[in-house]
Amino acid sequence: MVDILVIDDDHAIQKLLQQVLQSESYTLAFADRGEDGLRLARDVQPALIICDWVFPDGLDGLEVCRQIKADPAFETTFFMMLTARAGTAERVEGLEAGADDLLFKPVDFSELKARVKAGLRLHQLSQDLKHQKLLLEAEFTEAADYVRSLLPPRLEGAVPITAQFIPSSKLGGDCFDYHWLDPDYLAIYLLDVSGHGLGSALLSISVLNLLRSQSLPGVNFYRPEKVLAALNETFQMDDQHDKYFTIWYGIYSRSKRQLSYASAGHPPAVLISPQADGGVEVQKLRTPGMPVGILPDTRFNWQRCTVAPDSRLYVFSDGIYESQTVLPGGTVFDLDHFIKILANNPSANQVEDILETVQRDRNGELFDDDLSLLEVWLK
Repeated sequence: MVDILVIDDDHAIQKLLQQVLQSESYTLAFADRGEDGLRLARDVQPALIICDWVFPDGLDGLEVCRQIKADPAFETTFFMMLTARAGTAERVEGLEAGADDLLFKPVDFSELKARVKAGLRLHQLSQDLKHQKLLLEAEFTEAADYVRSLLPPRLEGAVPITAQFIPSSKLGGDCFDYHWLDPDYLAIYLLDVSGHGLGSALLSISVLNLLRSQSLPGVNFYRPEKVLAALNETFQMDDQHDKYFTIWYGIYSRSKRQLSYASAGHPPAVLISPQADGGVEVQKLRTPGMPVGILPDTRFNWQRCTVAPDSRLYVFSDGIYESQTVLPGGTVFDLDHFIKILANNPSANQVEDILETVQRDRNGELFDDDLSLLEVWLK
C-alpha cells in the first residue's frame, strides 16, 4: 500500500513534495488530474491523499474529495486539500466537502511534515479501530451462534412449540427454553437480560443452564413464583455487574388444561382462545413484580387460568414490538398493535408469518434489541 498519493497538475509542486516526503521514508504516488487521481487511489489504496483544489479541466479537488469520502474503501484515508485560497468561506467549503485538513500555499515544509505525520497517525488509529470493530462483530456473531445452539429445538407431540430467535447487531440477553418436568407438566420460560453485549448474553446463558438443570436448591419447579424468588436471590444485580433481567415462567398441565404462571417485569404472554362465534378471546397473562435482581427479598405472585382446546400461547421479548414506526392513522407500532397481529393469525405453527407481518408493519426497520417469539399450541 502507498503511504501518500499526491494529485496536483503542477510538476514543480510534485517535485518539492517528493523531496520533502521521501526524506521521511514515505512511499508516494503521483497523478496530474482529478480523474487520474481517483483511478490511482483505487489501485494503490493510499493512507493519505494530498490533492490540489483547482485543476485546469475535469474534476476539481472538491469533487475528488467528495467521491473519495463517499467510497467505503477509503473510510480511513486521510484527505488533505492543497490550496492558495485562505479565506474563511473557502475553508468552510473545503471542510464541508469532507476534507480532513487544509494546507495553504506557499507550503511551509515543517508544517507539511507535521500535518502529514498527524494525518497518517489518525489513519492508523482509524485502521486499528476498524480492526477492533471487526473482531468485536465476529465475537458477537460467535456468541449469538452459541446462544442459538443452546436454545431448544422445535417441540413436537402433544404440545407443539415453534420458536424464533433473532439476535440484534448489538447482541442482547434473550434466552428461552421449554421442557417436560414430567409426562404431564411442561415448563415454558423466556428471559431478557438488561443491556447489550457479551455480558448480557453470558448472564442469560447462566440462567438458562441453571433452570434447565434444575440446580436451584430446594426449589419446587412446578411453582412459578418460587422459581422467580430463587432466581432473584441468586442473581442480584450487585453481583452481576449491575445487570438484571425480566422473565416470564409458566407451567402447563396437560391433564387439567391449566396454565400457572408468574412474571418479573416481563411483557405479558398472550393467550389466544377460539370462540364459538368464530372469533377469539385474547388474554394478557402477567403478574405484578419487578425484574429479577433489582432488590433482594422481592415477592413474586402467580396466577392460573384454564385453557380452552385449540388455544395458542405466545411468549416473547419486548424487542419484537418496541419501535418508533408510525402506522397509518398516526398510531405507533406498540404492544397493542403486536397483539392484534397475534389475534389475526389464522392458525398455529405460523411464527414465520407473524414475524413477516411485524417486519412489514415496521417498514423493514432494523431491530435494536434481540427478538424472541414462542408459539405454544395447546391443542
